[in-house]
Amino acid sequence: MAGSVRRQGATDGEAATEGGSQAGKAGRTRRTKIKGKARLREKKQRPAQSVRLSDHEHAIIQAGADAVGMSVAGFLAHSALAAARDQSRTAVTIATERDVLTELFAMRRQLGWAGSNLNQVAKALNSGGEVPYLKEVLADVHRAANAAKKAVDRVANRQEQEGEAA
Repeated sequence: MAGSVRRQGATDGEAATEGGSQAGKAGRTRRTKIKGKARLREKKQRPAQSVRLSDHEHAIIQAGADAVGMSVAGFLAHSALAAARDQSRTAVTIATERDVLTELFAMRRQLGWAGSNLNQVAKALNSGGEVPYLKEVLADVHRAANAAKKAVDRVANRQEQEGEAA
């Protein structure tokens, strides 16, 4: 191979194919615009945290970060620190969510029982029988519907309060 010099499988003037340095590209710097507001930071290396989000959660957080001109990481850090500093509000929010979930599970049980009773009533009526407990079954259905309305109202009120606070 007279006249050619081999460097990582490439002749002079050709690009290297194995990930090594390439002629004419040394010293290139990245010119990316850093988005968001900078936070004051210590100069030493800090531990990094990782968060897994659904696409929907990420879209909500991205929109919040965009609205205040911050990066997603900065927005998450700022939001988490604000929540951690206000323990009483965080505890109230968690307790409210727990109460709503408990109420929703109870409502689901009530709806299951009411639906089962309603099916028994329908079967009895369709076969020509009498249903002496019809009023009780209808009362169960009304109780389940009221429980569902109450749970929906609590969730809607919480979302309205969170929207006003933001």
